[in-house]
Amino acid sequence: MRLVKDAIYALYTRRLLRQLRGAPIPRHVAMVMDGNRRWARQMGFDNVSIGHRYGAEHIEEVLAWCSTVGIRQVTIFAASTDNLRKRASPEIAFLMEVIERAVTERLAHPSGDWRIQIAGRLDLLPDSTAHALKLAQDSTRDNDTDQLLTIAIGYDGREEIVAAVRSLLDQEARAGVAIEQLAEALSPEQIGRHLYTGDQPDPDLVIRTSGEVRMSGFLLWQAAFSELHFCDVYWPGFRYLDFLRALRSYADRQRARQ
Repeated sequence: MRLVKDAIYALYTRRLLRQLRGAPIPRHVAMVMDGNRRWARQMGFDNVSIGHRYGAEHIEEVLAWCSTVGIRQVTIFAASTDNLRKRASPEIAFLMEVIERAVTERLAHPSGDWRIQIAGRLDLLPDSTAHALKLAQDSTRDNDTDQLLTIAIGYDGREEIVAAVRSLLDQEARAGVAIEQLAEALSPEQIGRHLYTGDQPDPDLVIRTSGEVRMSGFLLWQAAFSELHFCDVYWPGFRYLDFLRALRSYADRQRARQ
């Protein structure tokens, strides 16, 4: 039975790849990596937090898929501010340890394929985690690659917009611009430059795993015009086939608009 399933999977994967030949491919994909604990429960683990480790290890594989099809920018939602505040401290401690190891051992290589950028409030993280993420960002900054991985951690989309407006107001005040003058000339582009992602392009496609059909505060500003794809599998079980289905859905919508 397993051989039959593998053969069907291989056939369907090849079919999806044929359908994507010459199709529009998103330049920037953002991913809500949801369902780690539910996957672990489904797999029979007593400690469902172990799902975070499998989920973190899966990131490297998914990035390889993105490279293969020509996606040059990826943003992943690692942990929200709500996660950090509401989850039990032992689980958060384990999650932070998993993230540290995944970033330092698997993703942050000075000669690697991806540059790393952090989006979020590092002050909410344990010192060791914040240090590991800063080091990963610094050590990959000069990588000879056009591929950028943004890790959203300690992140909330509404808080990001508030922080961007505060930063803009502070900048203009220090430049001597009157509040009335700023209000009259204020534009989305000005606010956008002060977001965590700065002048990076907005995501073309947002993928969320686990079957949940909501954004959970992820990239609220940046994803205003993104295509959304909700996948009914948990993140550690997100397969190459599921990835290709998301790209096919994106391509079909782009063709429909032409």
